[in-house]
This record gives sequence, structure tokens and C-alpha cells, in this order.
Amino acid sequence: MTQHTQAVQREQTPDVVTFGESMALMLPVGTKGIEYSSQFEKSLAGAESNLAIGIARLGGSVGWFGRLGKDPLGRDMMKRIRGEGVDVSRAQLSDDGPTGLIVREVVSGKSSVYYYRKFSAASRMRPEHLDADYIGGARYLHVTGITCALSAECRETVREAVRIAKRRGVKVCFDPNLRLKLWTIEEARPVLLELAAEADYFLPGLDELKLLYETENFDAIVARLQELPGVSIVKGGEDETYIVEKDGVSAVPYFKVEQVVDTVGAGDGFCAGFITGLLKQYDYKEAVRLGNLIGSMVIQMEGDWEGLPTWEQVEAKLGGKTHVER
Repeated sequence: MTQHTQAVQREQTPDVVTFGESMALMLPVGTKGIEYSSQFEKSLAGAESNLAIGIARLGGSVGWFGRLGKDPLGRDMMKRIRGEGVDVSRAQLSDDGPTGLIVREVVSGKSSVYYYRKFSAASRMRPEHLDADYIGGARYLHVTGITCALSAECRETVREAVRIAKRRGVKVCFDPNLRLKLWTIEEARPVLLELAAEADYFLPGLDELKLLYETENFDAIVARLQELPGVSIVKGGEDETYIVEKDGVSAVPYFKVEQVVDTVGAGDGFCAGFITGLLKQYDYKEAVRLGNLIGSMVIQMEGDWEGLPTWEQVEAKLGGKTHVER
């Protein structure tokens, strides 16, 4: 491939490409919970589309693709994601399965989710659905372990996307996003560790690592991470995020928040901030600091992605600007 061809592809492809299942999200209105509610709000959910919306709001160039059902829910979600400034040119509305559904409630301060995604259009994703030139023209490919949990075909699709990225010199970001309602830890462990070994940036949570490496010992976990070829960014420390490199570990403190409203989507917001930092050529500590800030802003609003800030809001937060009401 010539340099001219590569340049043309990069003009046609967003800087960041991600893919996976996005689902219609139903939330009961009020505090009764699902069983006793008669009214529900409709939104969307999906780690990868959350991340894409986050990067777009921060001013980044990003594309999301996946398979949605050719149904009212799928059409609505496609329009919502596109409306946030995300390129959806490779996403598909399919008639071989419905759009997946997730119903979420918060009762007594605890969040619970219920999936209705078996045999969804997204679960039927296969390697031949990938556009190799689209992936190969990006600077970063972001994938998660959620897609791998949907089906054997989806797992192979993720593997093939990573292979394409590696061949084309595209950096791979991998968030394991372990979901034990979708598969067991015994099923997940070999797949997620395989992808961690392929990633340039591995973005796990500390609790996930304890399950994947079968140890509570932090030093043992660090030693395993340092065997990986890439850099590991470990979310979920007590008061800080860890950066694990071959030659050592550094930490970046969290931003303090006055009130936690909803923790769902915080990890996706962090990843959006971190990758945006990479796009802006920040060093790792600066990129993690931006990720920490985005995560802290997300948890102060209800919703999976609604609290993701714009770059102007980030600048205002960092600059200590006060809100003028009127």
C-alpha cells in the first residue's frame, strides 16, 4: 500500500473506530423499580457507542458501527448516535434479528440490569461484516470484551478486527468490560487475556483484574500486567488510576465529586477521555487525568451517556469557571 493510498484512507476514516452492540434502554420512571412501574423512559446503551459519543462531544473524530434490528428501536438509535456527531456510515440495520434491549432499575441505591439480547442482530455479527479499509484508516481501534461475550461469531469478529488493525499499524485499545451476566469468568478469562496481550492500551478495572488473574495481591497483578507488550491503564483504584508500564507504576488521583448520582457509564467516559488525550498527544498522565475528569463528570448525572461533557465544559471545569444562571 502506498503512502498516498494510506493518506486517502485516513481522510475517509475517523481517527477512532469502535464497534459493538448498542441496545435500546428502558428505565422505569420514579423509584418503584421495574416490577411496579407502568411508565418507562427510552434511551440507548452500549459501552462502545457511549465511548464514541464521549469522544465526539470532546471534539474528536470517531466512528461506531454494529448491527441493529431493522425496527423502530434500531432506527431511533441510529439517528441518536449519528445526531451526536458519530460517523455511523458502516453501521447496519439488519432484518436477521431484532435490536437488543436492556432494562435497568435503581432500587435502594443498587443498580440492576436485565438483558433481552439473545439472538439480536448484533449477536449475529461476523468477520465478513467488517470493512478492513475503514478500520485500517483509523489511528485507534477500540474494542471491548462485551462484544466477545455475545456469540462465537462475535468473538471471531473482534479477533479479526484486531488482526486488521495490527496489520495496518492502527493502535488497539481494549477494555475487557467483564459482564458476568453474559458469560462465566471461566469462559471469559482466556478470551480477555488473549486480547489483552494484543492491545497497545489495555484498560481494565482493578476488580476485573482480580478475577482474570485469580489474585487479590496488587503486586502480583502488576507483575502480570508488566508481562504484556502494551501499556495498562487500571481504573478503579481506591483514590487513583494506575498506569502500568514495563519500568514501573505511576498513579493519577481522582477528581473529587460532591454527589454521586449514577455510576453507570463512568468507565466508558474515562476511556473516551483517555483516548481523546492520546489524540491530543498528551502524555499518559495527562491523558489519564482527562479520563478521570470525564468519569467524575459522568457520575454526577443520570444516564449511561447523557452526562458526557463537551470540550467547552471540560475547559470550564479545568479553568474553574462558575456557571452564570442569568
